[in-house]
Amino acid sequence: MKILVVDDDPQLRDLVSLALTRARFETLTASTGRQAVTHAQREAPDLIVLDVGLPEMDGFEVCRRIRATSNVPILFLTAQDDEVDRIVGLELGADDYVTKPFSPRELVARIRAILKRAAPAPSDVLTHGPLTLDRTAHRLTVNERAVELTGTEHKILGALMQAPEEIISRPALVDRIWGVGSRVSDRTLDSHLRNLRRKLGEAGAPAVLRSVHGVGIGLAP
Repeated sequence: MKILVVDDDPQLRDLVSLALTRARFETLTASTGRQAVTHAQREAPDLIVLDVGLPEMDGFEVCRRIRATSNVPILFLTAQDDEVDRIVGLELGADDYVTKPFSPRELVARIRAILKRAAPAPSDVLTHGPLTLDRTAHRLTVNERAVELTGTEHKILGALMQAPEEIISRPALVDRIWGVGSRVSDRTLDSHLRNLRRKLGEAGAPAVLRSVHGVGIGLAP
């Protein structure tokens, strides 16, 4: 997901960008309010980290202009623990705030929580080509033919079908299936993918899963 970081302090921008990159987010940066408004319109970020004390146009005005056309989540950075700033920011439509100085780990955790709250509820039934996956009933059909999957195979296919145009890296896929920080070997993932490919092939969909060398796993268009 794409995060726009807006702050006039280059060291802070670099610190936040590094923390977000390590957390597997794509980052954009802006040093002024005008740049922030332009990037928000052109780049359509998934969340904006916005400093209140910007030159020329402060964070409150940036928030007003962005909120006129977009509901993108906004997290304010405030230079001091000022209740007035917090109240004004929240009334303008900010989703959260962090007071400087802050822990990069806390900031990343706040961002993840905001994105999780903002994410649309996933559909219980996913379709892709001949595949229909009912995640509530744990039932897969291929061309209306039922296919039995293990729990892990079901999770893998669900993760891929939820983002059908995305090539998911192997580490990211492991995180989605087994949780962040899980120690799951490539051999284990390969075994589940191999069994899933075999079952899909036997059901008449041999080319649904595709591997992109050096990138990850996805679905064939």
